[in-house]
Amino acid sequence: MVKKTIDNFELEQICQSGQCFRMKQVGEKRYAVIAGSRYLEAEQQGKECIFFCEEKEFDDFWREYFDMEEDYTKYIRKVNPRDDYLTVAVNFGLGIRILRQDLWETLVSFLISQQNNIKRIRRCVENICERYGEKKSSVIGEYYAFPKPEALASLDEDALKACNLGYRSKYVVRAARCVAAGEFDLDAVGKMSYGRAKNELMKLFGVGEKVADCICLFALHHLQAFPMDTHMKQALDAHYKRGFPNRRYHGYQGVMQQYIFYYELFGQNERM
Repeated sequence: MVKKTIDNFELEQICQSGQCFRMKQVGEKRYAVIAGSRYLEAEQQGKECIFFCEEKEFDDFWREYFDMEEDYTKYIRKVNPRDDYLTVAVNFGLGIRILRQDLWETLVSFLISQQNNIKRIRRCVENICERYGEKKSSVIGEYYAFPKPEALASLDEDALKACNLGYRSKYVVRAARCVAAGEFDLDAVGKMSYGRAKNELMKLFGVGEKVADCICLFALHHLQAFPMDTHMKQALDAHYKRGFPNRRYHGYQGVMQQYIFYYELFGQNERM
């Protein structure tokens, strides 16, 4: 068990922010997250968090996963005080962090995300984990690791329709084949610059600009990535007629994107 006091960190907001799809609420203030083959439960009261794992595992994995070494106050302080919309959006989602997720898991998750909603994406991801992932045990019982590329590469292109992926089944299976065959090198992409990584990702069948940006932001931690979906387009059309001020937020536009995205999803009662 590890206890931490953390500023600008809120498990509930991270869980709902649309970055990861294997994190869920399991108690009033308790959340569970599966990342790859690892399982964690955590509780939060205010700034006080308890992570139910050994200190070594926390330091070796979860500290980086939750991006705890980063001071998000520096991003918050750089918001233009004359930008009323962004100020409200940031204050609404102060606890959001940009997670550092596994590239393969994030690639598959956001291939599934296309023309989909968060609830259905979660179910689809869980379906493929239960069917093709390795069964694991923890103190709370059994769970399933995220399936390796090799576990999906030999499937028929339509096999994952049984997991409710629909037309996205072929995207995932073809990506698995590319990775398993060494045609797409996850380690190499992980070391690339934002522009190169995005271009390499878009060579994969089914990966467009928005999906590539999500992967760059949520797996590769390229904070300049700025995924554009319907929610973001609506926000920019309403509040940034000339486009988002990328120059002002150069190098961390993706952090601002997450504040805006979260606010567009859940900030209805905070509208100006």
